[in-house]
Amino acid sequence: MSSMQIDSVLAQIRALQSQVKVGAPHVAKPGVIAGPGAAGAAQGVAPTSFANVLKQGLDRVNEVQSRASDMATKFERGVPGVELSQVMLESQKASVAFRATVEVRNRLVGAYQEIMNMPI
Repeated sequence: MSSMQIDSVLAQIRALQSQVKVGAPHVAKPGVIAGPGAAGAAQGVAPTSFANVLKQGLDRVNEVQSRASDMATKFERGVPGVELSQVMLESQKASVAFRATVEVRNRLVGAYQEIMNMPI
């Protein structure tokens, strides 16, 4: 993986972190437990819900897969300016995004099963 690709991935991770941290407090005072909406309420910003973050992630994966499919179709049709290396790169991005989504789903299902198996 080239340094440009690594920088791109790091930028995407930082963007996602900033979206997730909108509702979370940045610095907690010792002995004070703040809820997820504490910082958002103080700043006048609505807290980010887990469902919204998950939906945004799924939408991004869908966009990446659509872009990869479009690039492959353009390459197959012989559209000028579309090279095999671009098609393969987009395809690999879509593959990585999908595998990450499947891993998140597996972890969520595992957590759900653990909670359901807890004794009451």
